[in-house]
Amino acid sequence: MQQRKLEVCLSPALLHLHDIRQSIVVVIDIFRATSSMCYGLANGAEAIIPVASVEACRSYEDTDYLLAAERNGEVVAGFDFGNSPFSYTAEKVAGKTIVLTTTNGTHAINESREAKKVVIGSFLNLGALSTWLKTQPHDVLLLCAGWKNKVNLEDSLFAGALAYHLKNEAYKLDDAAILVADLYELAQGDLKEFMKKTSHSERLKELNIEADIAFCLQIDVVDSIPVLDGDRLVKLV
Repeated sequence: MQQRKLEVCLSPALLHLHDIRQSIVVVIDIFRATSSMCYGLANGAEAIIPVASVEACRSYEDTDYLLAAERNGEVVAGFDFGNSPFSYTAEKVAGKTIVLTTTNGTHAINESREAKKVVIGSFLNLGALSTWLKTQPHDVLLLCAGWKNKVNLEDSLFAGALAYHLKNEAYKLDDAAILVADLYELAQGDLKEFMKKTSHSERLKELNIEADIAFCLQIDVVDSIPVLDGDRLVKLV
């Protein structure tokens, strides 16, 4: 296969520096949006509609969709749930369409719509996603959702995990991809211990949801890949 580019964008604020029109964009928001998206679709959700604002989410009130809204790590008052993976079990979401807005993840998705394809990455589907990307003929951009447009450690580390698994697959890595791949190689022996350094994990601990952190760091829990189809995320495989 012809050599492809593998680039990493460490924040949506830097996305304008990349031409994504011919690239597959992998959106990454480990704590917790993209982890929950992967888990929810694997558990039988029909689709997830990512929207940018709480108001846009609320506009679906007169439908039979489940409405989920998170800001600053907490469920927005008046909504069914937020972005905890434990809200996306088969019992809750099977056969349902979910409208979701989050602080960072849904923003990154909506910023990526010009891409050739937008898919969702998490540690939960790392193996399936890396295997699929190896078969694709297109350039790849790994987009870290970060925290309010600032770089964060957990998204960078997952981008590094993907870059590490893809670096010998006829990809030419940019400097950011090399940086995060080296970071992952340093941390892979004990991801949970390394993640204790992250500012977001500290925020979540203050909300007493450490279980979410542990869940989102599990590797290869699901084998499905969410892909953006129009305005909704559905299962690619």
